[in-house]
Amino acid sequence: MSSHFVDWKEDENGLVIFTPHEFSFPENLRYLSRSANECLYEISVETIRRALAIGNEKLLLEISAVSDQSLSVVIHKPVTHQMKAEIAAYIYDWFDLGNTLTPFYEMAEKDPLLQKPAEKFFGLRVMGIPNLFEALAWGILGQQINLTYAYTLKRRLVEKYGECLEYDGSKYWLFPAAETIAGLTIEDLADLKMTVKKCEYLIDVARLIANGELSKKDLLNAGDVKAAEKMLTKIRGIGPWTAHYVLMRCLRFPNAFPIDDVGLHNAIKATLGSESKPAKEEILKYSAGWENWEAYATFYLWRVLY
Repeated sequence: MSSHFVDWKEDENGLVIFTPHEFSFPENLRYLSRSANECLYEISVETIRRALAIGNEKLLLEISAVSDQSLSVVIHKPVTHQMKAEIAAYIYDWFDLGNTLTPFYEMAEKDPLLQKPAEKFFGLRVMGIPNLFEALAWGILGQQINLTYAYTLKRRLVEKYGECLEYDGSKYWLFPAAETIAGLTIEDLADLKMTVKKCEYLIDVARLIANGELSKKDLLNAGDVKAAEKMLTKIRGIGPWTAHYVLMRCLRFPNAFPIDDVGLHNAIKATLGSESKPAKEEILKYSAGWENWEAYATFYLWRVLY
């Protein structure tokens, strides 16, 4: 888990966040740019614009790299020191900046599968989804469909039920709150054109979160990845793949490992130049040396595919 220390300072436009040595802003931007249909942020000329809700305020953030060692965050209205601290913490979590990757790179150097991706994508972080409802919703939306269609479903959901702020002729959307989706019926979601089952799962998860029956804190307090996985897979519509995806990208369990992921299988096949996808036994053999870096290993292998 990342440490809670966030290294940042205020400046006249907003704040500066200091980044660790093994961090490449362009590399992470390339990952974030993988779909032209992303609706929660906009990337142009090495700058990310996204809306963020802090308390009752909707803020527009503009994030760019000052150098290899720091990010500049411009906020489009005056905010308190406390709000800046919350923004810094959010970005730290989003880019997983509290994690020291030196041991991962040392391990990857000697690993037949990871050696090339680790070198090629040096500085890439496991980009997070800090909001638990958003992470679970994205996991549910993406089940059994291709990534392109998953982005279409996300956009429909966000533009129908999310809030937005307008700036400079553009709309910047916030992911819908669990409380909003918890109050809906399956009929309400009908025109999003997703399966009835997905609608049910989405509303169920939203209700659990809105009622306080499921939170990041509960999952982190579960103690280990197995216990947290068990808590999630008890929920209808969440299998091991979705659970591990969420444990990896939202809760930052370093050993979260969606071993049944098709993308992971394709990436291993491509990296090895083999004819067929690896069997589970083979993947377990390859991953034997990845202990506590399974999430990073998976993320770097996925990166091979686009």
